[in-house]
Amino acid sequence: MPLELLGSFESTYIPGHDRDVFETTGHHLRWREDLQLLLDAGVTRLRYPVRWHRVEEREGRFDWRGTDAVFEHMRQNGLRPIVDLVHHTSYPRWIERGFADPRFAGAYTRFVEAFFRRYPDVEEYTLFNEPFSTLFLCGHEAIWPPYLSGIEGLLEVYRATLPAISEAGSIANALLPDARHVWIDTCEHHHGRDAWGREYAEMANDRRFFVIDALLGRLDDGSSRPFVDQIVRAGGEDLLRLEPLRIDVLGLDYYAHCQWDFADGGGTVPTRTPTPLHRQIIEYAERYQLPCMLSETNLRGAPSDLASWLKYTLEQCELAVQAGVEMDGVCWFPFIDSADWGSLLARCESEIDPVGVYWLDEHLRRRPSSMARSFAAAAKGTPAAELPAYRFQRPAADWLTGYADQMAHWEWQDPPQAEVIEDPVLYEMELRVTDAT
Repeated sequence: MPLELLGSFESTYIPGHDRDVFETTGHHLRWREDLQLLLDAGVTRLRYPVRWHRVEEREGRFDWRGTDAVFEHMRQNGLRPIVDLVHHTSYPRWIERGFADPRFAGAYTRFVEAFFRRYPDVEEYTLFNEPFSTLFLCGHEAIWPPYLSGIEGLLEVYRATLPAISEAGSIANALLPDARHVWIDTCEHHHGRDAWGREYAEMANDRRFFVIDALLGRLDDGSSRPFVDQIVRAGGEDLLRLEPLRIDVLGLDYYAHCQWDFADGGGTVPTRTPTPLHRQIIEYAERYQLPCMLSETNLRGAPSDLASWLKYTLEQCELAVQAGVEMDGVCWFPFIDSADWGSLLARCESEIDPVGVYWLDEHLRRRPSSMARSFAAAAKGTPAAELPAYRFQRPAADWLTGYADQMAHWEWQDPPQAEVIEDPVLYEMELRVTDAT
């Protein structure tokens, strides 16, 4: 059976600018048009966020009118949302210290309960999108609010959020026992190039599992796990005893920047020797014995580059299925171009990110492309082998050099002339690790 393709829409809120990506890309006004484009592509299942930062702009006062309108429209049109309750820093602005604010836990669980009581027909939900990577950027790398760093900062945001996520899971179980919890986090794998790098990569490969293991009750004293040992030595033993959470589907978010090389006291991305995606999916599936979903992927580049990356990721998911993994779908994220991720949301400049199935022009009009054609074909059941392989252009061609062997069997063709990149610099992205020690 062909794999199900899912749609999605990016909504991350930037508290310092009081703006979210829905607003920057115009989706908050054009959501009917965008959802119709998704339906026209043959897709009815999608990841869709609830904008807590707009629903509860004033503490304790919920305004569900916008959410009601969208959810009713989706219900009437046969769209099946996986509801995303917190996407990165998308909490109300009055939670001033974000995931380190002492008000976060109570406000978050109150919001979760209010949502589930109002929408009892929800079939699938995500309690907290990418908790590992979100809290890492907020609490360890000082890239997002509250701009904490190191293991102490990470412990602070862990303590403020992980018990709250566990409590939110209990609320969901009580109110919607038949709905499915789709856990979503990054699908990582790291490589060491020298003695220091191998030691760091071992720790990083343990670190990627910490949050989900903590919330599943799978942790002990950490004596055999380098990152868990760091947490324990820093005084985080309490995080080893959280109330276990129920997970029904394991969503894996995969990008080329999910695999780093570490050497000479620092990290570089992407790795020169990426582990094939299907092997990573198998690793996660065997570790947790859960159905898996490719819950996010994209690539910055021309539409033809995106179409070729779709072919790669779909092919890798098909290989995972052949190896016995139960795959619950493949989600390209997002369906329309995003914005301001070129700076990892450090700036709010309405800079369009060329990552969507439909690309946005200077007037935010939704434009079709070779990617839109490939996506619609895959949604209708076309296997990866029958999708076109367009030669990557710079900078994607440089970015994906390490994947060449995994794509060597493809029959390549030139990209459509209208999609040839004239200025590769416009497609570059800032990625960094500030504390790789």
